[in-house]
This record gives sequence, structure tokens and C-alpha cells, in this order.
Amino acid sequence: MNRQFEPSELVTATDGTPYHIRIRPEALADNVILVGDSARVDLIAGKLDKVGDKTSNREIVSCKGEYKGKPITVLSTGMGVGCIDIVVNELDICANVDLEKREPKPVHRSLNLIRIGTCGSLQDDLEVGTHVASAYAIGIDGLAYYYKGLEKINDEKLIEQFLKQTSWDKKLPYPYAVKADNELLNRIASDTHKGITITAPGFYAPQGRQIGLQTLDSKINSRLKELSYNGLKAMNYEMETSALYALGTLLGHKTLTVCNVIAGRTSGKFAKDYHRSMEELIENVLERL
Repeated sequence: MNRQFEPSELVTATDGTPYHIRIRPEALADNVILVGDSARVDLIAGKLDKVGDKTSNREIVSCKGEYKGKPITVLSTGMGVGCIDIVVNELDICANVDLEKREPKPVHRSLNLIRIGTCGSLQDDLEVGTHVASAYAIGIDGLAYYYKGLEKINDEKLIEQFLKQTSWDKKLPYPYAVKADNELLNRIASDTHKGITITAPGFYAPQGRQIGLQTLDSKINSRLKELSYNGLKAMNYEMETSALYALGTLLGHKTLTVCNVIAGRTSGKFAKDYHRSMEELIENVLERL
């Protein structure tokens, strides 16, 4: 007999949809594009052939459309792994829970969860405006350890290399590492720079920035720059991918992140206007879905 979820556990809105994302199951496509910025939903929607099923709740905005006959859901997540925790869980609820009966559906549905975002590069050759794909994500946020099963997908050898290379301080969250879905990576990012993404729990000290406050480790970025594993280098910082890869994979979905570099952490440069390079990245993803 299926477990029935209590109202305080499976929280729904007044219309019966998942509490935060507010998407009806019939409005959820198998291909889901995730963006941090809600304004980027409209940017992507403007490139689709058909658009409908629009929703808006707090920072989470969504629509369903078609691109060259392929159904696509576009959804903004907000920033950080905490927002990804909400969105990925509720997308899975939308796909795999009968919301009326409040119990799991008998047949599992797998989604393609593709994040299009921005990042800061850790390598000199990844200049502002470059597109990069996360072959692996290392989470220094700790979120995935709240879930059972991480040991099945956690790349312990990469973590061992990370700890050794960075002289990681024991006061900081213990890292975890999860890889992208190989099929999505090869199809969508075949000609894109690939590497290891560092997912931080914040924008300032967790990414080595020192403004009003000093970081615990002022040399972390220079050591991260030298990290390599299976022929890939530590490539960039951002704030979502580790949670996306860990939760998405554990829930039986395919995951991938592609980013537009807007900050050069080694060069000190920042892109004042990165909209054209972001549009090019979006168009590349849409063509390869």
C-alpha cells in the first residue's frame, strides 16, 4: 500500500499544486530549463514558438511552451542551493506524486533538468563571455548530506583530491561531488568548455571575496585553480549546481548546468553587459534539446 503524505509534509497551494512552484502536472514538460533570474523566463519565452501555462509566485516564475515542436517548461528558481532544494523536490512531486490522492504514482517519470546560469571563472583562459558546462559539481554547501543515498552518487575520489589540493578547513562544510548526466552533457555541451564547478553557499566569502569582512582562507582561489581530476580543471564558481545534480540524480532525473562567464576571478574583470552572450547560450541549449 502506498504511503499517503500528510498535509504538513506534502504542502500544496489552494489550487492543489506544489506550494512554491504552482505548476499543474499537465503543464510540466519533460524538458525543464531552470534559471535563477525570473526576468530570464521572459527572455527564453520570447524565443519559443508557443507559450502558455504561465505561473508566478514570489521569485518563482514559470511558463510552458514549444520550440520546434518540443514541449519545454521554463522555471526561475531564485538564487542558491536552498531555492534549488525547493524547486527540484517540487518538480519531482509534480511529476511523480498523485496530488489528489497524496501518494506516489505507480510509474516513475524522469525529467531533463537543465540549468542556464551565470558564473565566475577560476581559469585564465575562460574569459568573460565564455560558455562553460559543469561535468562535475563540488558542493561546499552541505545541503546534500541531509538526504539519504548520497553515498551512491558521491565521487569520493574527487572529494579526496579536493581536500588535498585545497587544505580544506575542518570548520567548513564537508564537500560532496556529483557528475552531470553524460547524455545531456554530450548532446547539449558537445563544443562547450567542460570542467569542475564549485557550488558555494554564498556570493562573498564562500567564493573568496573580501570586502567588509575577511575570508577564513584568503588563498583558496589560487589553490582551486590548480585542482584537476580526470583531465578536467576546477573551472568556475556558482551557487546552485551541486544541489541540482545531487537531488536531481537521487530522484531519478537527468541534470546539467551550462553557464555564461560574467566574472573573471583571476583577471578581476566583470561583464557590464553580458546579455548577448547569454542569449547565444540560451539559443544553443534550445537547439539541442
